Amino acid sequence: MFAGWQAVPVDSVRRAVTDVFARPEFRWEPPRHTLQWLEDGWRRFVAWVNGFGDRHPLLGDILLWASIVALTAIVVHAGYVTWRIYRATVRVAAAGTASGVPVLLDPAAHRRLAEALALEGRFAEALAHRFIAVVLELERARALRYHPSKTPAEYVGEARLDQTGRATLAGLVGRLYRHVFGAVPCDEPGYLEFGAAADGLREHVVQD
Repeated sequence: MFAGWQAVPVDSVRRAVTDVFARPEFRWEPPRHTLQWLEDGWRRFVAWVNGFGDRHPLLGDILLWASIVALTAIVVHAGYVTWRIYRATVRVAAAGTASGVPVLLDPAAHRRLAEALALEGRFAEALAHRFIAVVLELERARALRYHPSKTPAEYVGEARLDQTGRATLAGLVGRLYRHVFGAVPCDEPGYLEFGAAADGLREHVVQD
């Protein structure tokens, strides 16, 4: 009864089994997705951290606490930047009046405030008022709509300016974020350059 089976060469059976289990339906490894390399890297990193802590307990504790301090600093800095943005954009609506005209709606008043602050050497604060002034001027030219709740970056996508004007406005916003919100010091030449670039924006308004 088993004589026929005994006549089959072992190599043939091995090849047949290998061919069968090489088919896709018999692949037992989980399929790899696009970000598999990232997942593998993260697992290797976690394994390295765990192994590092086992090999060097003291250094592992130092690394852990340093990471906690760094994360806390990042969160605090993010909160500080958010507060600065809120103060410079939303809370400007609570400003007073200048010569009977609401400062919020008067670009000339913001220009005067900017110049006064610049004379005191407070160039970063002067930039904020200079930016509001140019935004209000662009609103009068019907290039955008001013609102105190908008962030400076929102005006870049909204402004009806040509390509050069839009790039200039984006540059002004970048400087504003760097000096006002990022607390990078600003000097007089930087302030004057900012004002000159702002003055040139009116020439790039796209007319109907």
